[in-house]
Amino acid sequence: MSTISTPAEHNVILHNVTWETYEWILSEHQDQSGTHFIYDEGELEIMVTSGRHEFPNWALELLVSILAEEWDIDVMGFGSMTYKRKALQKGFEPDSAFYVARAAEIRAKDLDEIDPENAPPADLIIEVDVTSPSLPRFPIYAAFGVPEIWRYKDGSVSFYRLEQGRYVEAPSSLAFPPLTAEIATRFVEDRKRLKMAGWGRQIRDWARR
Repeated sequence: MSTISTPAEHNVILHNVTWETYEWILSEHQDQSGTHFIYDEGELEIMVTSGRHEFPNWALELLVSILAEEWDIDVMGFGSMTYKRKALQKGFEPDSAFYVARAAEIRAKDLDEIDPENAPPADLIIEVDVTSPSLPRFPIYAAFGVPEIWRYKDGSVSFYRLEQGRYVEAPSSLAFPPLTAEIATRFVEDRKRLKMAGWGRQIRDWARR
């Protein structure tokens, strides 16, 4: 098993990692936050996130929560839970995962029964790219059948929808149709200068219009 460190945000790539080794690493770090593991057919990326990474993710999580409340959209958030499929030889931990279309289905389950190997794919994933990821993530998400991705990169938000096995950029959100990528970007940038209460009111005022 060879190792290459990259100049990215505390990223390390391990090559020729067996599925058993990947699962062992996951079990050893299951209670450790701030570290994400992405596995793709023997390639394992270990990423330790920073404040630059976590802030836009947090802002987008709050945006989802506020809009869901204002528009009465059922949402179940599962943070960066692990998704893995031995049959696919793939696994990932998103920055944030939400069930929207499947929210009622997930709520009906015993949460202890939702394990990484058989959890339904999230309806919406947030991905923050402070630096370019070493392993391409979109093919992994597509293999799991994730319908929508919000990506924050270089100061802007982009929306992607899964169509015929690949992601295409979309002007508006699938889960929250009135929301455009441009408006989402503006809200994330506004969070840097506004206090929490004022920022929340701004989103609610927009949602009610």
